[in-house]
Amino acid sequence: MARRDFDPETVRPDGRKAAKATLFDPSREGAWRGSLAGEAIGGTVTVLAYGNDTPGEGPRLHVHPYDETFVVIAGRARFFVGDEVVEAGAGEAVLGPAGVPHRFENMGPGRLQTIDIHHSPRWIQTDLD
Repeated sequence: MARRDFDPETVRPDGRKAAKATLFDPSREGAWRGSLAGEAIGGTVTVLAYGNDTPGEGPRLHVHPYDETFVVIAGRARFFVGDEVVEAGAGEAVLGPAGVPHRFENMGPGRLQTIDIHHSPRWIQTDLD
């Protein structure tokens, strides 16, 4: 299906060139595989790679002054976003709105792997527990 969501003539390039940087080292052990600040490549979002093999484990409760989008790459996760609980599996995405405390955990069985998109050119976070 062809898409035509906007007229390309209405958008002018801003002069930035394509950029490349390393998000994570695939051979690195541990849950936090790596992060890439948007400002490092001239972008507006920061990307984190997270994964663990232990059901019930995940990042601690925290909050950001911007939205965060979680993309589940493998496994299943239970997200706690404010007063809501959202379960998501591979291929699904969950929004953590700005200012709303959130965390997530591996539901098992097996590995949980996520890509976490911080809607900010740098990672800003306050841990709450």
